[in-house]
Parts: sequence; structure tokens; C-alpha cells
Amino acid sequence: MAESPLLLGGFSLSLAAVLLVLSVRVASGVGGEQPLSKIAIHNAVHALHENASIRAHPLVLGLKGEDTEWVVVDFESPGPAEDDWIAVFSPANFNSSTCRPNDPRQRAPFICSAPIKYKFANESSSDYTKTGNASLEFQLINQRSDFSFALFSGGLSNPKLVAVSNIINFAYPKAPLYPRLSQGKSWDEMTVTWTSGYNIDEATPFVEWGVEEETQTRSPAGTLTFRQNSMCGPPARTVGWRDPGFIHTSFLKDLWPNAEYTYRLGHRLANNSYVWSKVYSFKSSPYPGQDSLQRAVIFGDMGKAERDGSNEYNNYQPGSLNTTDQLIKDLDNIDIVFHIGDITYANGYISQWDQFTSMIEPIASTVPYMIASGNHERDTPGTGSFYDTNDSGGECGVLAETMFYVPAENRAKFWYSTDYGMFHFCIADSEHDWREGSEQYRFIENCFATADRQKQPWLIFAAHRVLGYSSSAYYSLMGSFEEPMGRDSLQKLWQKYKVDMAFYGHVHNYERTCPIYQNQCVNTEKSHYSGTVNGTIHVVVGCGGSERSYFSESQTIWSVYRDYDYGFVKLTAFNHSSLLFEYKKSRDGKVYDSFTISREYRDVLACVHDGCEPTTLAT
Repeated sequence: MAESPLLLGGFSLSLAAVLLVLSVRVASGVGGEQPLSKIAIHNAVHALHENASIRAHPLVLGLKGEDTEWVVVDFESPGPAEDDWIAVFSPANFNSSTCRPNDPRQRAPFICSAPIKYKFANESSSDYTKTGNASLEFQLINQRSDFSFALFSGGLSNPKLVAVSNIINFAYPKAPLYPRLSQGKSWDEMTVTWTSGYNIDEATPFVEWGVEEETQTRSPAGTLTFRQNSMCGPPARTVGWRDPGFIHTSFLKDLWPNAEYTYRLGHRLANNSYVWSKVYSFKSSPYPGQDSLQRAVIFGDMGKAERDGSNEYNNYQPGSLNTTDQLIKDLDNIDIVFHIGDITYANGYISQWDQFTSMIEPIASTVPYMIASGNHERDTPGTGSFYDTNDSGGECGVLAETMFYVPAENRAKFWYSTDYGMFHFCIADSEHDWREGSEQYRFIENCFATADRQKQPWLIFAAHRVLGYSSSAYYSLMGSFEEPMGRDSLQKLWQKYKVDMAFYGHVHNYERTCPIYQNQCVNTEKSHYSGTVNGTIHVVVGCGGSERSYFSESQTIWSVYRDYDYGFVKLTAFNHSSLLFEYKKSRDGKVYDSFTISREYRDVLACVHDGCEPTTLAT
């Protein structure tokens, strides 16, 4: 009997072809297993042993206001095995009392919440299986609740609870933490979003800010949160759930251009005392069109890793710490960051969002950290996303839309525009329909059309999925080296409005094309472009940290540079006529691919194929 064709992304494929595509998708790093999902916590049983013990110290963390601290965990087992492991739980009480009221497993010995991190017991000592004694170090961050540690035998698939530790706490668990800056809806507005343990009935949130040594202003903050029933599916709605605390956003308005501001997060308690964060600083945006040095960093798919080596993240997002550290090292030379989707790869394990915002805090507290929505933020079956998968682990966009601010009209529709000096950015949401006739298509065209190219000559498009060109093995099997239906509607807009560059994530490698239109290179140069804008350069930069994606063996005529490594792109606009593009590797911060653009305003106005303004013979 002949195979029945299946519809995949708008194309009819045989069953064999679908299986081949899926196998390459996994092999090329498009997928990836969240380490916490390896734990079959529903299978956990009590096997407490009187001769087993586990103890953590120090008992109180952050006595000097620190938001992270190292903890030593000493443990002993009378029957040590290679697959014994140590789990970190927060809140500390992880027994069946945390099960939802309608959960049939609401009785001992069942556990209804996943740990926030783990390590295997033999990691620090190869003698553990002989002696039964070992110590591990964990780095904990303030996550608004207490912590406990548990020794499990039976590996991750058949966990048996052998011993439970004492409880440890941060001294100030509700403290305001992890500020994230973002551009507001106007150029002279900066938003500050942060997380705390204070609801509005306990304390009033605000930001105190101003130019150093001048009178400080206090701006109120709005407060949001969400509940377990806001999640759309497992594991976010089940074992991955953790209370997110309260997310506050304040709008700092009427900023002077290019000014250095300091700020601190505050909460006024009911007794009129105050809780303060440490002092941070940022530089406000330039006036749109201002002629000055301006630098933007772009990457996707970074995820997070643990500096203590827990959770096997070295195999899941091995490049994320390198990327983070390189950006921190070069922070004085960065003005704005765009993380274009697949932010944390929490995949429904809510605790990971706190850990991600802690990891990027040195960056996001200093420069605007702009995000786009990816499949690992939004996609959940039956929730209105364009793709009917559960790549978000049931988060269905709620975490990304709440934890970060973007200047969208509706954050559930994660598309927006933002200006930074001579740059005009149009950020699309590839998890919603972008095709011609859709609401998002109208936004994209309007975003391009409203760019004043005399003042803002550098027009940049970005989306998570590759709506342009990619030589990845996965997309090569789809037949057109793009997300299905990706550029069908958009390439005429890129050409009409002379978009300089289009950036994508989703594919975990780096690739740059020639200036291209309708699959044809329109310029043979590779390192310097000048004159008329007659095609768009497409860049895949989904190499922020997650496991890498293989390239196709096909040699596409439009691919100028490929790299199977971790890195990010930096754009430097020197003035209205000169721009530098650099691809830097995360492991050393060195430049491995670059080009320059030199042109004048009349070059942007010039008529090109399918990009000419109408004319008349009238005089």
C-alpha cells in the first residue's frame, strides 16, 4: 500500500520524508531535552534510611544583601551507587502537600514538584561509591523561598528518596532583584522590570532614578503575576510549576538623550519603611537620527547554564555562559541587546526563568535587553500559536510576556518596532501568522514604511524562525532552505522598503548570505557593500548557546559564511553613511566574519527591481 502523504508546514510529504525530517531536526540540534524533564518525579517513592544523611550550610544566605551564594552539601549513604543524585527543592517543603487539590496523587509518598536543579552524587568524588560519603557545592540565587536538599537513589527515572536535608534561607527573600531594562514606546522612555516577593497589599513598588548628584525622581511601578491555572499544559501546569513571585514594571519618562542615569528599585512597606535594591545605572537612548557611535548586539537561542555545573546544562546549552560573559566583558561598548527568541529553554519549568534573569542581570540592568518570541516561549497545542507543538512546555507565552517588557501594542502578539538613534528595528513574532493578509503582515509593512531613512538609514528586521534563508540540514530537507512559507510574502516587502539586514534564530549556528532577492545574489562583494540597496542580507544567528545545528552538505550559491559554533553579531553605526557588521565567537570574543556598508541617502532612494516609487510624465 502506498504511503499516505502528511502535511508538514504547508507541504505534502511522505511518511518516510517526515520521519527523516524529524530525525535530522533532533540530530541538528533544533530540539533538545530540558534537563529537569529527565527526572520522573511522579515515580518518586520514599526509601528513607536511618543511616543516610544530608546537610547543607551555611544556614542563612545573603546576610550582606547578596542575591547569590555558594552552599556546601555533605551527604552519606549506606548503599551508594553510580546513579545516586542530589536534588535542590524550593520551596523546601516538596512533599505531597504541594500537589494541586484535584491531583489524585495527593498523599505520601508522591512528589508533585520538580527540583530546581540537581547533580549526581559522584560528581565531586570518584570514591563515593566505595565510601558512601561526599560533598557537593551548589550556587543558589534568591528565589523568594527557602531551600532543601534531597538524596535520591535509583537514578532519574526511578527516584527513591533516601534522605532530606535541613532548610536554608536567604536573609531577605522578598528583596527586589534582577532588573531588566527595555526601550519604551518612545525614544525618551526606559522601562525597568524586576522581580520581588512583595504583592501590592504588602508594599508599594517604585523606581528612584535620576542623573547622579541631582534631585532624584520616583516613578511608580505596575505589578503583575500569574497562577498555575494560567499555564496551558504540562509541565508548566504540573511538576514544573513554581510561584513566580511578583513582576514589577516602571516607566522612566522624558529622559535626556545620551545621559547617564542611576536608579534603584524600591518598595515602601505598610509601616512606611523602605526596602531597596543596590544602585544600577544606564545610558539613555540617543535622539532618533542622531549622528553618533551606536552599537547593537543580536543573537538568539541562548538559554541558560549553571556556573556550578548542575542540571547537565553543559550538554543542553553549552555556549550560554560564554556568550553572557563575553557580553559582560564588552558591556562598555554595547548600547542595546536583541535576544531574538528561545530565551531560557525553561520549557515549562518555571524556576528556570529566575535563574536566567539572574544570569543576564549584569547586562540587562545596564542596557536595554529586547526579546522576541520563539517556539520555546509560545508554542502550546490549541492555544492559537501558528505551530501546534508543545515546545514551550505549557507556558504558552505567559512567562515571556510577563517577565520581560517589550513596546508592543499587545504583548500576547509579540511584534513591535523600536528606534535606537540611526537604527530602526522591526521585530516580528514567527509564532503567529506573518503571511500576506494577516494582522502581523500589516504591522511589518507599516514598520518598514514608517522608517525615515534620511534620519534612520539602517533598517533591521528580526524574527525567531528563519523566514529568509538558511543552509541548515533541517531546512534543506524542507526543500526551500527556509521556514515553510517563510519568505513567500515577506521578500517583496524587504525589497520594496530596502531592508538592510534580516536576522533569525531557531537554527543553532551562524550563517550570512549575500545581498539577495528571489534566491539570487544581487551583489558579488563579500566584505564591503556600497551604493544602491538592491537586496537584503540575511543572517542566522541562533548560536547564542543552545546545542548546535548541522549544516546541509548542499553548497547554496547565496551562503557567504557559515560557522558551526557559538557567537553573536555586533552592529556598529559610525554615522548615517557607514556601518560595521561583526560576528564574534563566544569562546574568545574575536571577530570571525565581518563586512562594512558605505552609502549615501540617495542610494537608499534609488530605484531597484521591485523597489521603485511610482513616477509620472507630468511636468
